[in-house]
Amino acid sequence: MPDGLLQDDVLAVELTASDVVYDGAIWDVRRDSFAYNGTNITREYLDHPGAVAVLALDEHDRVLLIKQYRHPTGLRGWELPAGLLDVTGENAVVGAQRELAEEADVVASEWALLTEFYTSPGGSNEAIRVYLARSVSAVAAFDRTDEEADIELRWVPLDECVDAVMARRIANPILIVGVLSAQVARSRGWSTLAPADLPWPRHSLNRNITA
Repeated sequence: MPDGLLQDDVLAVELTASDVVYDGAIWDVRRDSFAYNGTNITREYLDHPGAVAVLALDEHDRVLLIKQYRHPTGLRGWELPAGLLDVTGENAVVGAQRELAEEADVVASEWALLTEFYTSPGGSNEAIRVYLARSVSAVAAFDRTDEEADIELRWVPLDECVDAVMARRIANPILIVGVLSAQVARSRGWSTLAPADLPWPRHSLNRNITA
């Protein structure tokens, strides 16, 4: 590996074909053909709108967690407030603020970018940003339905969240990535935080793909 800064590269490829092979209620399955390494390759993947999550931290270094049922895994597990970027034209930070209010009845006046990642880059373009929200306060409760109707809220010390991750008692990847990132960021005096409105080239809407 060449010397230099360790980082991913957003790569431009030439699409030769792109079709939706399954039109889902929330996300689609897309089949792309593209030129790469002198050959034409075809891959199918989950075409996802992307998502945002919020690690809300209070003045006592407690993290706001929610617990809800997820049918694909059969778990009623602990998570960070999170949601899809499925509102056309909505800024990602605004989406995160909306999800925090809707899922946890909380607003925050301080926002920063904590981390971002792909959930499964070999089979999905789902990109997630996790924001750190501080100076939090409660708002009137939202009406929630379906799996969200029985959401449980709990404020948990960040150190206890880390212990739960390392003991493999919680399995949600957004929570795991967010909690460990927050632990490291706190140990560095929060110097790794970025502005909440930092450009997001890894999001599928911003990728440099040519047809």
